[in-house]
Amino acid sequence: MSYELKALIGSWDLLKVVAAEVPVARVARLEQGLALIPMTDLLFDTVAEHGGLVQPGFTAFPGGFGRRLVAWSQSSPIGYVEAHYVEGSGTQRAAVWVDGRLVLGPLACTSGQPFPEDGSPISQALRRIGAERTAEADEFDGVGLARHSRLVDWPAD
Repeated sequence: MSYELKALIGSWDLLKVVAAEVPVARVARLEQGLALIPMTDLLFDTVAEHGGLVQPGFTAFPGGFGRRLVAWSQSSPIGYVEAHYVEGSGTQRAAVWVDGRLVLGPLACTSGQPFPEDGSPISQALRRIGAERTAEADEFDGVGLARHSRLVDWPAD
């Protein structure tokens, strides 16, 4: 079984603004008032600055994209997350911007490493964006990120 996620995560209201500014972006609702925009190849190509390389610490974060996240985070926290697992082995990466500043990350964790006491990189990012852990689930499951295992399935949600 595999799992892939490369996405912006923030409030539904903020990501609707992002999608209006970048029309190729597709917003999918999550639980707890959050939403995500998958980082598709088309979105990557649209927002990457000419000649920009992938941001260190990530596999699909377009060069120069951090400037947009700084601007968008002026009104509400926004995060960028990546997860890639195949048969239980893989990695998670996450970062969060608030009030125009990078406030978390980039964090990374590879399978075989225990998650930090604060939780997985993605759970930590979700918490900074406003997600809450429940008695039944951590932030990752609480917002519904396990709903789809393939990136291409999110826009149709």
